[in-house]
Amino acid sequence: MTFFSNLIEKTNKKIGVEFDIINFLAEDKKLDKLIKTIVKEITQLSHIPIFSHISNKLLKTIISEVTSYAENQIRYIERQAQIGIALSSEKNIEKLLELIVDGAKAISNADAGTLYTLDDEKKYLCFRILHNDTMKTRLGGTSGKEITLPNVLLYHQDGTPNHSNVSSYTAITGELVNIPDVYEAQGFDFTGPRNYDAATGYRSRSMLVIPLKNHENDIIGVLQLLNAKDIETEKVIPFSKAHTDLVASIASQAAVALTNARLIKDLTELFYAFIQSIATAIDKKSPYTGGHIRRVVDLTMMMAEKINEKTEGHLKDIYFNKDELEELRLSAWMHDVGKIVTPEYIVDKATKLQTISDRIDAIEFRFNFIAKSVEAVSLNQKLEILKNDPINETALQIVDKSCEEEIKQIFADLQFIKECNKSYEFMNDTKIEKLNKIAKKTYIKDTITYPYLTKDEVYNLSIRKGTLTEEERKIIENHALMTLKILEQIPFPKRLSKVPDYAASHHEKMDGSGYPRKLSGKDLPIQARIMLVADVFEALTAKDRPYKAPMTLTQALKIIEFMKKDGHIDPDIYDLFVNDRIYREYAKKELDPEQIDEKIY
Repeated sequence: MTFFSNLIEKTNKKIGVEFDIINFLAEDKKLDKLIKTIVKEITQLSHIPIFSHISNKLLKTIISEVTSYAENQIRYIERQAQIGIALSSEKNIEKLLELIVDGAKAISNADAGTLYTLDDEKKYLCFRILHNDTMKTRLGGTSGKEITLPNVLLYHQDGTPNHSNVSSYTAITGELVNIPDVYEAQGFDFTGPRNYDAATGYRSRSMLVIPLKNHENDIIGVLQLLNAKDIETEKVIPFSKAHTDLVASIASQAAVALTNARLIKDLTELFYAFIQSIATAIDKKSPYTGGHIRRVVDLTMMMAEKINEKTEGHLKDIYFNKDELEELRLSAWMHDVGKIVTPEYIVDKATKLQTISDRIDAIEFRFNFIAKSVEAVSLNQKLEILKNDPINETALQIVDKSCEEEIKQIFADLQFIKECNKSYEFMNDTKIEKLNKIAKKTYIKDTITYPYLTKDEVYNLSIRKGTLTEEERKIIENHALMTLKILEQIPFPKRLSKVPDYAASHHEKMDGSGYPRKLSGKDLPIQARIMLVADVFEALTAKDRPYKAPMTLTQALKIIEFMKKDGHIDPDIYDLFVNDRIYREYAKKELDPEQIDEKIY
């Protein structure tokens, strides 16, 4: 315990003043030394009866002054701590810039403050914040009011540094500048402040200019404070050494906070750029899928935002905060990322025979060959007739008629096969039986007999609905599992940790019949349920699918109503989608006029 602490303990008992606050200052060596000297003198005087009252009174005065000083110091420290906490927690750069200026002004009792940041090429100081309490001015930041002042040039055209402007001088040299009165200062050009004063009636006097240095000691900005004021008199005074140190400390914290905020912003932008690049890759692989992703994102967020507005009903207790909305948006953007590994011909399979190309062309070429072969056989038969019986006209006509009927049947079969190949053609048992009969017919090429259709062609053409075989359907459905596997490799931050789960669950169903994990209602998060409705409705009404015509609005609504009745989609999400007319808002933006078969305007 120091001498000062002993003194406090003894005097506490004698005078009855609470000294706990002064204990805080016991480590202040200068203050401790000063008080030791004064108390020593007072103690010597107190032994003389005539001075005992004076000494006690003087001691009380000292204690009062020290207490006041300590309280002020604690207020400064508390304020500095509060500013530090605010700086470290704020992620919005514009708000952070305002916090830096407001915090520095508060800690130094300055009337005005300006904050500059360096441009990307480090050629200029750009005005970001301009606050002046006397003039009631708040420009830049979140104020919505733009600063129209020109940027401050750091280097002249000949490459020499601009030291005439105090802010550029600080940005170039990294030196702190403390000016008691700008009108009396030498070495800097204060034309700007003087013009401002002349135009507004303001009087610029004391100025403190401090560089903002990041963790690598690089200057990223400049903080400029104007007109420090005495707390009691409100008179403009120079910035004190104590205030300079405090503001310098704030500036150091601010630079780190600003660097961190920029880093977070840059990482966020990088991450979104990565997502957009993935969407672009899918778009290049399948143009309609890229449009599908964007539309699912839009529709998903429309429903989420509508849920946030609910104050009654089954969804009133659900609310998505800012992070949860971002998490859902990212999930929607990434929900089809697994299609990167899906073969392109399956993603875009417009017809049943399509692989790398539509094999119907090969079949058409084959049937033309078969027809030509029939013609060749017919010609050979006619040559034989002419050799043996040149005047047998009846025999020639029989051959021609047979050839004509056979060729006609060949092209009729070809036309039937073309119809079977179309995506919208439903294959019932009768059609499949007819297809098999055609397939069993044969033709000869180079002395080898071939069937009209291969087994694989028959298998694909026999697809009853759509264009995908069972094997291809499993491949396309595998994209949801691949989405999960791909996204699980990305180290999402905690607030976005559910993105892989939500994105991979957009094909799950409430009754557990979906894929890839067969999740049922109780295991299916609300985010996935929203995306399921968005994904289905977009697919039903999409006008750019190569394998099907787009449905009208009422057709699509009937199908999702059936899905609700069958327990495939969440009934509350369905009710939201229909009763809140979300489908109408979507239709106005995305559907062709001929698809909108109900009045929505």
